[in-house]
Amino acid sequence: MYPTYNNNIKRLQLGLTLLELVVATAILAILATLAVAQYQNYQERIKQEQAIQDIRLLSVQISSYAFDHNGSFPDSLDDIGQGSYEDPWGNPYQYLNITTTKGKGKVRKDKNLVPINSDFDLYSMGPDGKSVSPLTAQASRDDIIRANNGQYYGLASDY
Repeated sequence: MYPTYNNNIKRLQLGLTLLELVVATAILAILATLAVAQYQNYQERIKQEQAIQDIRLLSVQISSYAFDHNGSFPDSLDDIGQGSYEDPWGNPYQYLNITTTKGKGKVRKDKNLVPINSDFDLYSMGPDGKSVSPLTAQASRDDIIRANNGQYYGLASDY
């Protein structure tokens, strides 16, 4: 009438073994690490885009200044009221009026050591806050630059 159970049949175990718990925790830790890395990359891309937009805006303001002053570019960003303007990493934007600079030592240069602009240089030193004149130098690879007299805005390493 009632079914009989054989004692030799293993019962279904409910719950987790210690090994299963360790494996599940390891998988969650790996997924969390990947998610954090992707989020940090996303934040860095947002900062880069913000710096590019800032440099575009500053370029327009500099060009407007030159238009109002018979083609003369400002000597510094202070002349357009942006001397204390900082990039997304908290560093001031760098500006150099090439038309009044004596020598080409401070002018930004490409891999062939040719100046990347003929009117003015405008750039952010990037996340590391370091930069040198040639774009091929390690300190300059993460810079956000204006090149080809405003035809290019972006990472120095992509130029």
